[in-house]
Amino acid sequence: MNKPVLELKGIDKAYLVGTPGEVRVLGGLDLSLSEGELVALVAPSGAGKSTLLHIAGLLDSADAGTVMIAGEDATRLSDRDRTALRRTGVGFVYQFHHLLPEFTALENIVLPQLAAGVARGAAGVRGRDLLARVGVAARANHRPAALSGGEQQRVAFCRALANGPRLLLADEPTGNLDPATADQVFEVLMALVRDTGLSALIATHNLEIAARMDRVVRLEGGRLIAG
Repeated sequence: MNKPVLELKGIDKAYLVGTPGEVRVLGGLDLSLSEGELVALVAPSGAGKSTLLHIAGLLDSADAGTVMIAGEDATRLSDRDRTALRRTGVGFVYQFHHLLPEFTALENIVLPQLAAGVARGAAGVRGRDLLARVGVAARANHRPAALSGGEQQRVAFCRALANGPRLLLADEPTGNLDPATADQVFEVLMALVRDTGLSALIATHNLEIAARMDRVVRLEGGRLIAG
């Protein structure tokens, strides 16, 4: 049996926020994602789903617990090694695309590859291939301001996959789009995940979209329960 691509064990996280002081967001949380699995994370606003995604993606640290990515215990790594693992092992997509406005769609996909040490020529070839997969190859040389919301988010998907991660984390990736565009963009995302064999954890308020994934987990009281 393949090892889980993502495994969270006993994750605790609390914040100090004035009075009454400590607020526990996650408490003893466990989660495992298999290779190629597409999982919906459903929770009301403020329940801690963004915190969970940030911990899973090594953007934040838990107060306690273990984060395993592709069999590697990230909690035992140095800051430098955590950064390296995050850069190549994890892809992120957010509700707002966060593309760099001064660069073209293609350049936004090439830049993270260059940061990972990929040669510019190879990075460009991969960038164009990814843009073709999501149907926006003709927009490669356009800056974000010249793209529609759906096109911007498709480019953001490509950027997240630029370095060939094993794990994709998405925080409301269609939440800023109208329903018709959201449905189209989600179909593109599903096709990308299936085509590349990624494991994906996708936070969403859209229960119709959630129901189309392999399984649904709900974040309640700092823990995950089956949806």
